[in-house]
Amino acid sequence: MSTITMNVNGMRCGSCEALVKEALEELVGVESVEVSQGSGTARVVYDENSISPEALKAAIEKQGYTVSG
Repeated sequence: MSTITMNVNGMRCGSCEALVKEALEELVGVESVEVSQGSGTARVVYDENSISPEALKAAIEKQGYTVSG
């Protein structure tokens, strides 16, 4: 398992936080997700053999947010 913390730009409320969390939790290979609108981050524990950091980023960006880090 690997862990990545990404900066998610554009989250403004609890609904944004929930949307990002749900999008990541649906992905195969994701073990756990912690999203904080306050700090603008998403921390993901994932199986690097099943999913890549790029795929995690793409799932967030598909929801309309931008990702850095």
